Amino acid sequence: MLFKDAITKENLLKYYVKHETNALYSQGIDELRSRGFDIKGIVCDGRKGLIQSFPDVPVQMCQFHQCAIIRRYLTRKPKLAAGKELMEVVDLMKKTDKESFIGYLELWFKKWEKFLNERTVNPLTKKSFYTHKKLRSAYRSLKTNLPWLFTWYDYPDLKIPNTTNAIDGHFADLKNKLRNHNGLSINRKKKFIDGFLKV
Repeated sequence: MLFKDAITKENLLKYYVKHETNALYSQGIDELRSRGFDIKGIVCDGRKGLIQSFPDVPVQMCQFHQCAIIRRYLTRKPKLAAGKELMEVVDLMKKTDKESFIGYLELWFKKWEKFLNERTVNPLTKKSFYTHKKLRSAYRSLKTNLPWLFTWYDYPDLKIPNTTNAIDGHFADLKNKLRNHNGLSINRKKKFIDGFLKV
């Protein structure tokens, strides 16, 4: 786990962990504060419950991760017209302002609301279920995360990035370099990572 300063691009803190947890993220923020850092804002992925862990700090959910969530529900090339149009709205997220994006999303919902609420009856159990479950889930994900998708826009003075790309790119580079040293022991890998991240 890595904590990075978005302004100076400096790596501030890292943990070697078996699994990421929200408690560890909170611990990291507390540790940075104890070292004298003033946390102006946080950019993170969409881990369940993580965004709500920092009520006293503006939190930006990574727009790239939000797009990836939608693609998992709809695939890269949705077959349904409603899915195709929702993907077009999602693609606007990185190119437009908050009010415009909300407007596009509301227009999409008004157009497709009846379609979203269509139900199918199971002939065996006679129970009904939503016909377009994945499309509903994609829309619900956007609506749920909307309050944190444009934090960068709400706090222009803080210059909050709208993605975690700075860290993601760093990790991609690190993974490529580690692949070239496949035979390293765990301890040597850690030393390599320590040197690479300089934390």
